Amino acid sequence: MRLCVIHTGGTIGSAMTPLGFAPKAGIVEETLAQLAESGAVTAAYDLVVADPLLDSSQATVADWNWIVAAIAARHDAYDGFVVTHGTDSMGYAAAAVTLALEGLAKPVILTGSMVPLRVAGSDGADNLVAAMAAAETAEPGVWLQFAGQLLPGSRIQKVHSVAHAAFASDGQAVTPRVVGADLRHHVFQRQSLAIVTLSPGLEPPMLTDQCRRADGVILRCFGSGNVPGTAEFRAFLDDLAGRAVPLVAISQCAAGGVVIGTYSASAVLAEVGAINGKDMTLEAAYAKLMLGLSRFAGDDLRQYMETAQAGEIAV
Repeated sequence: MRLCVIHTGGTIGSAMTPLGFAPKAGIVEETLAQLAESGAVTAAYDLVVADPLLDSSQATVADWNWIVAAIAARHDAYDGFVVTHGTDSMGYAAAAVTLALEGLAKPVILTGSMVPLRVAGSDGADNLVAAMAAAETAEPGVWLQFAGQLLPGSRIQKVHSVAHAAFASDGQAVTPRVVGADLRHHVFQRQSLAIVTLSPGLEPPMLTDQCRRADGVILRCFGSGNVPGTAEFRAFLDDLAGRAVPLVAISQCAAGGVVIGTYSASAVLAEVGAINGKDMTLEAAYAKLMLGLSRFAGDDLRQYMETAQAGEIAV
């Protein structure tokens, strides 16, 4: 059993600087060596380290592509993978890696920490040990090992800003893996995506301005897919449709998703051809639309977005 550890940065390997915590080389490497020496980590492993190390609040699709390519290039040489990553955008990265690695035949375990390894009370060492163990035993797919939980990468969200148990999923039993006969890794092209969260009294002209240069829009609807019924909001939707900008409707709720047509207040979404995001999380919808626009257009994009690829849709 041999694992590949891909260290991208994040809190787990950060040290204090005059401006606050920032990723520092050598911390994760040293801790892994100590854990192996103590017997807490038993599998042999090799390290791949990003240069420069990344604060995940600064992550871009280029960083997703780097992680995906690093796994794909070593897929056949290792029994499993562990990816250390910052928690701020962990949900987006997990969904992106899940969707981009078609035909993945090995477990890929993302992990990190809420407290740096060299700070008292750190959860980093425990998460590393658990992630290394999960990489030996988990089913093929992309998972998050964090605070004693193994969660599907296609459905996770960060739900707490400071607690060790910072991540959750909605409990759906899914396999976070795109089925394929052979490994293919897909590349994210940079797209300009707008995220619109509805709130009472929101002015639609502001939304039109926000989405003027968008290649795609994710609309976080009320409840099961309800939106304002005003002429101004309809004009905003018609503007997107007239410019052929894909609109993906998801729910602001943590579980349940959208069911377009349940209430009359959602009928306009069907009328303007919105893509039904069903029960995708924001993170999964964002990564999927980014990848979908990189690969498809028109009806092919709609079919891709509305069809479950890796458990990101479970209804």
